[in-house]
Amino acid sequence: MFDRLPSIPSQSIQLPLLVQKEVSVTVKREDLIHPFVSGNKYRKLKYNLIKAREEDQDKLLTYGGAYSNHIAATAYAGKLANIQTVGVIRGDELASVWRKNPSLRFAHQNGMQLEFVSRKTYREKEHPALQGYLKQKYGRFYELPEGGTNPLAVQGCGEILTQADMEFNVVCSCVATGGTLAGLINSAAAHQQVLGFQVLKGNFLRSDIRNFTKNENWRLITSYHFGGYAKISESLVRFMNNFKDETGIQLDPIYTAKLFFGLFDMIKNDRFPPRTSILAVHTGGLQGIAGMNAVLKKKLLPMIKV
Repeated sequence: MFDRLPSIPSQSIQLPLLVQKEVSVTVKREDLIHPFVSGNKYRKLKYNLIKAREEDQDKLLTYGGAYSNHIAATAYAGKLANIQTVGVIRGDELASVWRKNPSLRFAHQNGMQLEFVSRKTYREKEHPALQGYLKQKYGRFYELPEGGTNPLAVQGCGEILTQADMEFNVVCSCVATGGTLAGLINSAAAHQQVLGFQVLKGNFLRSDIRNFTKNENWRLITSYHFGGYAKISESLVRFMNNFKDETGIQLDPIYTAKLFFGLFDMIKNDRFPPRTSILAVHTGGLQGIAGMNAVLKKKLLPMIKV
């Protein structure tokens, strides 16, 4: 799977708002790469798994939260690549209830060993104490950071754009750790502007992204995080459900829903001039819907259509 990639389709969106504003939007359907290792998760893991094999590593260790797409995708990718996986999970309170969590249950079912740590320990995961404990318990391993972003991940994400995508004026993606956006920035044409729709709070991402690119053809859109990572509202759920009804495209609540909500809000408010052509990258992550729907059900809020 990681040596050959099927052709990735693009889907043109036909909506009255776009006709009214004379703006075109095309979706790069990276979510269709694979049912479980889709979108930017495939891109980020590709060269890291190749390197792990070259180094004769038989174990991959990484980090993530309760509903992490990265954790779920890494578990399944490890299964495909015949490499053991370990997930260091934020929140030791999950140790007794993880089987009720669809993402963690999926990761475990696909061979990942789950190591739960306190939120304080997780924030200090580079501390020698935790690193020493992990090496003592799991032995030799290939380490991936939270979200999977490192130079090899950025290299993989740089392959999202093809020559056919150079015709667009604007390229858009959601952004959390910055690896996907950095890859897009590096591979975009000189005339293209790359917009990253931030899904979490804070201003640290600019410096993180600059660690992987020297280009200046990009900016972050910070107004559509809906309160922070994995935060959601009734209005965002309604948008997701309407978008699926109108386009047939399923969005995920943590990443791509915020991208498309923000993008269409900007179009509505004339942030793009007429005849702007926009390519929006669908980065996958649909496995997170089940867990979010469980949260929405408990809160007696509308649920995401699947």
